[in-house]
Amino acid sequence: MWQFDPPPAYRLADTGEFLHALEGHADFFDPADPVVVARAPGRLDLMGGIADYSGSLVLELPLSVAAWVAVQPTAEPVLTVRTLARAGLDGPPDVALPTPALLPPCGPLSHAAAHDLFAATPGGRWAAYILGGLPLLHAEYGARVPGGLRVLVFSEVPLGKGVSSSAAVEVAALTALAAQLGVRLAPRELALLAQIVENLVVGAPCGIMDQMTAACGAQDQLLALLCQPAELQDHVPIPPGVVLWGLDSGIRHAVSGADYASVRVGAFMGYRILADLAGCACRPLPDGRVQIDDPRWRGYLANVTPAEWAAEFAARVPETVSGAEFLARYGGSPDVVTRVEPARTYAVRVPTAHPIHEHDRVRRFRSLLEELGGEPRGPLAGAAPAADPGVLTRLGELMYASHASYSACGLGSDGTDRLVALVQAAGPDTGLYGAKITGGGSGGTVAVLATPYAFSAVQRIARAYEAETGRSTRLLGGSSPGAGAFGVQRLVWTVA
Repeated sequence: MWQFDPPPAYRLADTGEFLHALEGHADFFDPADPVVVARAPGRLDLMGGIADYSGSLVLELPLSVAAWVAVQPTAEPVLTVRTLARAGLDGPPDVALPTPALLPPCGPLSHAAAHDLFAATPGGRWAAYILGGLPLLHAEYGARVPGGLRVLVFSEVPLGKGVSSSAAVEVAALTALAAQLGVRLAPRELALLAQIVENLVVGAPCGIMDQMTAACGAQDQLLALLCQPAELQDHVPIPPGVVLWGLDSGIRHAVSGADYASVRVGAFMGYRILADLAGCACRPLPDGRVQIDDPRWRGYLANVTPAEWAAEFAARVPETVSGAEFLARYGGSPDVVTRVEPARTYAVRVPTAHPIHEHDRVRRFRSLLEELGGEPRGPLAGAAPAADPGVLTRLGELMYASHASYSACGLGSDGTDRLVALVQAAGPDTGLYGAKITGGGSGGTVAVLATPYAFSAVQRIARAYEAETGRSTRLLGGSSPGAGAFGVQRLVWTVA
């Protein structure tokens, strides 16, 4: 049987589940050689969400559910990936690529060439999340694979539910692959490479907060990240008397979907318009984007204050604009991972306003949490001093405002709206103070702010929602360390 040697420093509930799942595929690896293992958690987006790509502060909780990735070298020049993901991934459970196809001897593949290779491979889309880091390790660090690799993935992070299943797999895979190939990556560096994998190899226009939480998160604390581009700030302990839950709406969403992408495009269009109104110099780039000289906001829409927006710009930014009209007047967008399509009409004013107000909400939210104070606690940590209900109420108000802003952008859904409404109706009398949609929106999970004694109230809401909608829901709680803190582990085969 496969066992850790030595045992990991963290004792986590899913360690046994990973080893049990591995036993069912014991023949996947050669028992004569050790296996490198990494683990990265999903995340609960408490505040910040889709404003990360505009430079907002975000507050993220690394969850107890996680992805595990195990890697072993082989003599055969084939890269083989097998997924045991409980939520299931699109395509076959096994994908194989010849090593020279992804890591050609003549030199590293470009991001675009790697994207095309995975797109042309059956099951290649999900395999890109796992193997997509290899061309980057080859190009940036000279990493080479003399033969091949066998890679096994086990994940309990719900897929398409707004809790960052893709980033968990990316970060765990990149951690294990780098270690196997002798490349040492600091957690922040790891996260930045994982985002490149998702943006340019997979082709999904995500921001940075998911990968940073999966790589740099601390158990039972909120990762505070200023996304300009990825400035880690002090972790924020969850105060005594506060518990965070995730309620799955049963509606799947995708960051690669049209709603998320169009809102992102609209936000960058709005920033380009604001820069023009503010007199910032702008020049076209060969790839169809524009470069903006912006000493006022330093390149980030989130640095526009709500007061500036209301007084100077809100009335001057169009509600909608066609892509053709925008390109003719402004030349392009500064975004490196999306393009303005001439034939589409985009909402601009509301997607532009969202990160401006969200950044302000998140900063106020963090200040209120710090006002409550206290040491980190787990979500089921027994008796705790009661938190100030007035502060909890103000925290909840900020969450409800964030949720309303998502909906105004077109990123709501009937399921997440209903869950938020049920939490709001139950209210402080049941220990429930706030709720909002998470991640990229358009379905997925709702984050809930509660007291430690509100577990039964959360369960009642889940049951009521299931009875009303017929959708299965799931309650997500707890926390665990990011990939950097968990480290790289080793498995060896032992005879029982």
